[in-house]
Amino acid sequence: MELTKYEVARLIGARALQLSMGAPPLIKVSNENMSFLDIAEIELEKNILPLSVVSAN
Repeated sequence: MELTKYEVARLIGARALQLSMGAPPLIKVSNENMSFLDIAEIELEKNILPLSVVSAN
């Protein structure tokens, strides 16, 4: 299933919020200056994001 740009934005935003509140990243953070959004995007690209999209239909 292909995600829409809105679903992608929502997933990245939700994960970035989790990270900003202290959730551990699921990837090795090599650069201390990486933002929470960068980490969330990489997790989504690697398909290891601990969130999912459920269709209402």
